[in-house]
Amino acid sequence: MPTTPHTHRIGLTRREAIQVGYSGLLGVGMAGAAATAQSTGSRRPNSVIMVFLTGAASQLETFDPKPDNPAEIRGEFGTVATPVAGVRLCDQLPLLAARANKYALVRTFAHTDNNHTAATHHLTTGAKQPGVRFDKPLSRDDYPVYGSGLSYLRPRTDGVPAAVALPTFLADGPLVWPGQHGGFLGPKYDPFQVTQDPNQASFRIDNLRPAGIDVDQLRDRAALLDAVNAQRRTLAASAEGRRLTDQQQHAITVLTSGRVASAFEIDREPAAVRDRYGRHSFGQSLLLARRLVEAGVSVVQANMGRVQNWDHHGNIFPTMRRLLPPLDAGVAALLDDLGDRGLLETTMVVVVGEFGRTPKVMGNGRDHWAPCFSGLFAGAGVRPGTVVGRSDKTAAYPATTPYSPDDLGATVYHVLGVDPASEVRDRLDRPVQLNRGEVIRPLFTGA
Repeated sequence: MPTTPHTHRIGLTRREAIQVGYSGLLGVGMAGAAATAQSTGSRRPNSVIMVFLTGAASQLETFDPKPDNPAEIRGEFGTVATPVAGVRLCDQLPLLAARANKYALVRTFAHTDNNHTAATHHLTTGAKQPGVRFDKPLSRDDYPVYGSGLSYLRPRTDGVPAAVALPTFLADGPLVWPGQHGGFLGPKYDPFQVTQDPNQASFRIDNLRPAGIDVDQLRDRAALLDAVNAQRRTLAASAEGRRLTDQQQHAITVLTSGRVASAFEIDREPAAVRDRYGRHSFGQSLLLARRLVEAGVSVVQANMGRVQNWDHHGNIFPTMRRLLPPLDAGVAALLDDLGDRGLLETTMVVVVGEFGRTPKVMGNGRDHWAPCFSGLFAGAGVRPGTVVGRSDKTAAYPATTPYSPDDLGATVYHVLGVDPASEVRDRLDRPVQLNRGEVIRPLFTGA
């Protein structure tokens, strides 16, 4: 598939709005509840930032280089030493290499599906897509994303959404990627979806602070909305109608709280901080993720590009030379910033794609490869300076214990204080086990 420039569309299309459940007041659709707020002074892990390399970055050109192989395996890049003995990264990631004592690497993720859509669902929900087939689109049969599962099990009413996804909604023309909403839990639990680039001077989330409407006016609108809805007895009697009413009420709660609106005011950040993250979409999206976590959002998924951004069947090395430096700068700044603010203790950062790339360069690219890939983990009790697992000599297969996306999901839920085996109810009120993985115990201190 040809590589396309990294661009961001501003605003949701009607199709996207429908897919992510933007049915509520003023066009706001979100998960309206999150984990119960931690008591003041608590240092228990309570949030996750998932840096998603959509399209699937190569393990050999990021976190598991194999420099002793011939060129058709090792590729064009060199490696760079880290403070952790015996650990080297791709030389396009010097800032992350210098911080290897702040995070852990898992080098033996593996699953069996080389299809982008199914693999994305698996990584972002921790479960295989129900009724999976090639390019099965977003569906209310999907499993919920992590923030949605948390919202269902640990609701709160302080106006802060459990989950925010930014700055892109994953769609390729009419095909909308699964694993982006509340799935079978229903639209009440959908994440708040942002589709604006926070690096643009025009960035603002009008849904949260509409021009010309103050908080008192919004409360008046809420009263008017209640009066109108009182006349909609037929709609209110249906299950779908009740979900719509829930969305409207959650929208009002967020709009009148102000906490999330303030978090989106990224232009309040000092110029020096914005510069450290990088004046590009990757960096500013990660800075926005930090601000959202500070505001109390439990799960932020920052998509590093659109659906094919890291899908390098051709032209892989020039494209990686363009994409890796901003990723390096943004994630390094995020780790530093969270640490400086005392947030790394309570926030887990995960950097991962939906699979890896073929061990052998195919022409001038690498194809899809689910049998072995890597992920970076930091914070929330993760043992820094650790490498979990070892791949074989070409990064083709795990040489030690493999870990599945289910296990990644169990680990995320564990950090959020949720039992991965919790039972939830689908739209037909049937019991469903949320996750069937095992926590990746070697990641954590004392495990």
